Amino acid sequence: MNHKRRIAWTIGALVAPVLAVSLPASTASAHGWVTSPASRQAQCASGVVDCGQISYEPQSVEGPKGLTSCSGGNAAFAELDDNSKNWTVTPVGSSFTFTWNLTARHATDTWQYYIGNDKIAEFDDNGAIPSATMSHEVDFGSYTGRQTVLAVWNVADTTNAFYSCVDVNIGGDTGGGDGGGDGGGTDPATCDAPAWNAGNVYVGGDTVSLDGHTWRAKWWVTGEEPGTTGEWGVWQDLGVCA
Repeated sequence: MNHKRRIAWTIGALVAPVLAVSLPASTASAHGWVTSPASRQAQCASGVVDCGQISYEPQSVEGPKGLTSCSGGNAAFAELDDNSKNWTVTPVGSSFTFTWNLTARHATDTWQYYIGNDKIAEFDDNGAIPSATMSHEVDFGSYTGRQTVLAVWNVADTTNAFYSCVDVNIGGDTGGGDGGGDGGGTDPATCDAPAWNAGNVYVGGDTVSLDGHTWRAKWWVTGEEPGTTGEWGVWQDLGVCA
């Protein structure tokens, strides 16, 4: 072995163990959270509720499968477990469509929804790669009133899952704290579009109702009230509700 090869081999032998130690353990190359109804991390990201680190990465609530915490067991996201915060509560009927926004898709085992320890819904994807948005119609069964729904995305080929908590009032109004949100005050009898909610995330083409008008989002938006963004803003006024 010549001198140059001997030096290269020595450097490689020294560096390899360091790399082996420093490389992170395998985790899911996936990220996502519930955007409708507005989950706790969606409210943090939009500034509706004052939170910490989770405000900047609502998609990152990842932890081992089988947990029952809103934070996924991550101490950095502990605000999500704090039931005393003024979370926006979404009024819903006996069922509601939950929508996930996935910023990094990954093979999926199941999607699960819990109230307390009771699994109220499960959807099996059998290892398929999900779309960028995934929606599930969840039936609340016999549950009524103020409840916290834990939505779980179980990744197929790792031991991890993603967690998202959503506060709802089944068959009622917001039932207390509005988290700084605004239901819009629109009479649902005169507008077909759902009332605008400051805590919800909307994408281009979504319609809402506010102050007797129907509004269409031109692009992704959350927290910006229709009628306040101007002619060139995100919300297009479609006129008075029929």
